[in-house]
Amino acid sequence: MRTLSKSMKNRLILAVSALVLALAALVALTRDTSRPIDGEAAQRLIAESLVHDAVVEGPYLYFKSAGTLYRVPTAALDMKKVYAQTAVTIKEPNPYMADLITLVVLLALMLYLLRWARKNREIREQQLSEQLQLAHELQKPADIRPMLSDVTFKDVAGIEEVKEELEEIIDFLRHPGKYHNFGIRMPRGVLLVGPPGVGKTLIAKAVAGEAGVPFFYQSGASFVQIYVGMGAKRVRELFQKAKQSAPAIVFIDEIDAVGKARGGMRNDEREATLNQLLTEMDGFEDSSGVIVIAATNKIEMLDDALLRPGRFDRRVFVSLPNRQERAAILRVYLANKPHHLDIDEVASMTVGFSGAALSSLVNEAAIHALKKGKKIIQLEDFTAVKDKVLLGKRKILTFSEEEKRVQATYQSAKAVTAWWLGIEFSKIGLLSDHFQNAEKEILSRSELLARVQVMLAGDTMLKERYGEGFTNGANDLKEARLIAQEMVEHYGMGEEGRVDAMAVESVLKEAREAVAQIIVKSREAVERLALALLEREVIEKEEIKTLVDDLF
Repeated sequence: MRTLSKSMKNRLILAVSALVLALAALVALTRDTSRPIDGEAAQRLIAESLVHDAVVEGPYLYFKSAGTLYRVPTAALDMKKVYAQTAVTIKEPNPYMADLITLVVLLALMLYLLRWARKNREIREQQLSEQLQLAHELQKPADIRPMLSDVTFKDVAGIEEVKEELEEIIDFLRHPGKYHNFGIRMPRGVLLVGPPGVGKTLIAKAVAGEAGVPFFYQSGASFVQIYVGMGAKRVRELFQKAKQSAPAIVFIDEIDAVGKARGGMRNDEREATLNQLLTEMDGFEDSSGVIVIAATNKIEMLDDALLRPGRFDRRVFVSLPNRQERAAILRVYLANKPHHLDIDEVASMTVGFSGAALSSLVNEAAIHALKKGKKIIQLEDFTAVKDKVLLGKRKILTFSEEEKRVQATYQSAKAVTAWWLGIEFSKIGLLSDHFQNAEKEILSRSELLARVQVMLAGDTMLKERYGEGFTNGANDLKEARLIAQEMVEHYGMGEEGRVDAMAVESVLKEAREAVAQIIVKSREAVERLALALLEREVIEKEEIKTLVDDLF
């Protein structure tokens, strides 16, 4: 038997409720509201001519007295005296009234049920139509076509480290036989991780352009379909076409749209699509010649199955460009535009701009110059439109000179503390740091506490220097608390083995007191590093050692 839909159940409940209300109203209208009175009292009132509107209806005599309606059984009265003493109307009951009311109610219910049945039929017909449409869509092959990219690394500036990591992929796509003969299996997938606007899609196109192979572009959101099965079908056909065109690159932008971690909030269509993607990547043969490049700015949201070995083996982190990289990007965008300006100065004033933001800035500056009737772009044009670009792109981060000093001090305190405690990192930047997670399976309490100290170092330094905290430490403070909670709740490293909020606070207090001592001893080193960071924005670890080694 077909199960009623929720809307059908609601309509049925509404119909029954309406019927009950109608019957209740009918009962209320026909309810006898007169007051009963005994025969002796009624006879006395009639004898004293205190009654009027007397009516015999069925077994009762109804009459009014002093504004009140009374009823008395005719059997309790001497009806001959009643007729003699007052005017009485005899009202014959309608023998068909009850039948008429029942007929009206049944007719109304029948009409509603007929309408309900018709609506239910229409819904079933619509569902059948949708199922037929889905069957048709599932049978129809998707129009997936590759494109040949004309973008090369010459067109992409400011990503030198990223280029180095992708050179092997390009060489493999150009000369797969060389690697197969040596028994090398290249990564099946490359995951580009970075904030919006840093050029992840452009990098993937440049890889395809350098290798000279077909490029299949798909957005993660395009796999998320209305009908269950459509997303998985699209993934299957995409990889089938890619294998037919091998060597080739499949690029999935915003993979987090389909690759989110599976959990309590189920989405059958998204799970089916993700499972198909995992199956296709597992089904790659070493000689397939297809490499999947995916991009995301939310790697923490991806399902663990996507990140395990054998799928996205290689992860390339694309960060916001530093000053030198911004200058290189600006030169590319200004190459075909008449200008007369110091590009390094523009790079200095665009801290936190992504490649996309720099592109917008150059374009807006050119428009501004044209509006002013100029023939060349000048520095004042960039200054004039910088705020416009910032307001139009809320995710762009920019600092005033004072904010740069605060941020440089904050980052320098973290770097010096990490160097002091032996926490591995490759470099420190004005906008980012590169602290490496420990690869050891077993960590000591002191090692975990050292990481908490690094997360608290910047905030501790700012409070010591400025006498107050700043908002730039929010993420690090959150990370410090998460590590402290893990120490207490998962590893039993709280005070006396306690597992509660007080134990977490005790760990944070211990770490803050320890890092405060480090800050006092290394304040001169922090200030020296901050000055260098203000000037250069990014400093390698070895350079940090050279800068501060003589102070310890």
